Amino acid sequence: MSDIKVTPLGAGQDVGRSCILISIGGKNIMLDCGMHMGYNDDRRFPDFSYIAREGRLTERLNCVIISHFHLDHCGALPYMTEMVGYDGPIYMTHPTKAICPILLEDYRKITVERKGETNFFTSEMIKSCMKKVITANLHQVIQVDDDLEIKAYYAGHVLGAAMFQIRVGQNSVVYTGDYNMTPDRHLGAAWIDKCRPDLLITESTYATTIRDSKRCRERDFLKKVHSCIDKGGKVLIPVFALGRAQELCILLESYWDRMNLKVPIYFSLGLTEKANHYYKLYITWTSEKIKKTFVQRNMFEFKHIKPFDRAYIENPGPMVVFATPGMLHAGLSLQIFKRWAPNENNMELLDTGFSTVHGKLNWKINKC
Repeated sequence: MSDIKVTPLGAGQDVGRSCILISIGGKNIMLDCGMHMGYNDDRRFPDFSYIAREGRLTERLNCVIISHFHLDHCGALPYMTEMVGYDGPIYMTHPTKAICPILLEDYRKITVERKGETNFFTSEMIKSCMKKVITANLHQVIQVDDDLEIKAYYAGHVLGAAMFQIRVGQNSVVYTGDYNMTPDRHLGAAWIDKCRPDLLITESTYATTIRDSKRCRERDFLKKVHSCIDKGGKVLIPVFALGRAQELCILLESYWDRMNLKVPIYFSLGLTEKANHYYKLYITWTSEKIKKTFVQRNMFEFKHIKPFDRAYIENPGPMVVFATPGMLHAGLSLQIFKRWAPNENNMELLDTGFSTVHGKLNWKINKC
């Protein structure tokens, strides 16, 4: 076995900016290219200068692999390709390629148009970046060049998330960002062929966290929501547009049905429509239950959850609102939080399915 060199360019001991450079059999592969939400300067991006002090990265990298669409795993991609300079192949699954540009553009609007920051990628750069992407099907062996091949496997976690096996000659590495070994309401469990890689690189954000059972956590979540609205309070749930949000929507939808509740539930305007579109388009990536019942009933067409309008912030009475972004660092979720926080009857629920980033408001709240 030849030496395998692993260099974290971000997220080595932190949440955010996931980006790992591996050198194996004379090949250099970048695994994820994420952004750190806790910084507003160049520290938000991985340290690309390690690869090349000056000039483009194309000659130094054989390929880039993106595990899923969360910004801490793909958020720096347009910056790397269009501003630093990389024209080589980028691999990700079909759902990831479809959803990535939507989340990148949403974040760009918040960062540039609302906060006025500079040294950031443009809408055109996002489009140009995505043109470089080559999509990978699950279990498809992709020959990057004569010696390097990759293969994607289902990772659960969010729609389109994948773990990748990378092989150069007789050496192999398995890389995965976030993954889920337990099926949930809308996604299946991670799965990979039986293999013996020379190296396994995996997300470990919650590796040392002992959690209550999923049933206990869901019961506690529903109890807190119900208690708050019973007192006439408002519940804010900061979420990302796609992913864990759909799981919580299905949970609340079924609970509202079971308890015959009439309190309104809202989701950030436009995001539910986008989510429905992609879950319909990529139904084969969802759980077995959803695939079996999809023809009779689309589980993502919610009866109790309606689009949210900013004017509703001042509405009297109880309500539940899913608002983006999940890290409470800007946008609608932060606006609602500032308005509702002074009232002790209201509640902000930080779902622990999301990572908290050092320096961001959700991290500070969790530390309280």
